[in-house]
Amino acid sequence: MARNEKYDAAEANATRSSRLQHNELRRRARQQGLELRHSDYGYSLIDGDRQRVAGRNDLTLDEVAKHLDAAG
Repeated sequence: MARNEKYDAAEANATRSSRLQHNELRRRARQQGLELRHSDYGYSLIDGDRQRVAGRNDLTLDEVAKHLDAAG
């Protein structure tokens, strides 16, 4: 960390929480034969035929979780 940077515990916790959620959803997607991908627009789930599930590439992590819950 550079001298002029200040440690922000709240930001660090939010970043870590998001990373953990992403990793958990990626594992759940793999268990269902899907792949979780990220782009500038958001997230998408890719099936075995390399097609987007629901035709979307702008899902939030919460929407991904809902889709995986409904499919599983």
